[in-house]
Amino acid sequence: MDGKVWLIWMVIAAIFIIGEIFTAGFFLLWFGIGAAAAGILAMLDFGAGWQWAAFIVVSGLLFIVSRRFAERITKKQPPGIGADRFIGMKGVVLEEVDNTKNTGRVRIEKEEWRADSDTGEVIPVDTKVEVTRLVGTRLIVKTLKEGE
Repeated sequence: MDGKVWLIWMVIAAIFIIGEIFTAGFFLLWFGIGAAAAGILAMLDFGAGWQWAAFIVVSGLLFIVSRRFAERITKKQPPGIGADRFIGMKGVVLEEVDNTKNTGRVRIEKEEWRADSDTGEVIPVDTKVEVTRLVGTRLIVKTLKEGE
């Protein structure tokens, strides 16, 4: 069995690398490379302690370095892009906004959206509202006071 330990490490490496194909985020790949490094040490007749150390150290270092690299190159979505652009915009209620009845539709510019009340109050039709945030596919709105 000891002579085939390298083969076990290589099978584990292959499983991690193939698993990476079916996942997102470069998470399993680093463990596959770490297992391959441990397999190479097993081929060179290093003991189990060295193999496990190589697996843990190589996998850990690659994981840490890749996260830092990914954070540097990944740009966060700037505010005002996508549906977030509606935050702070004003609109009008088309269908009574009532969180308990799960009703509510508002028009912001030329688009109609499902809406919930920010405070839980019922907001009648034709009331002027402002979007405070977005939750899923619903705009959360608050009633505007006169003159706003």
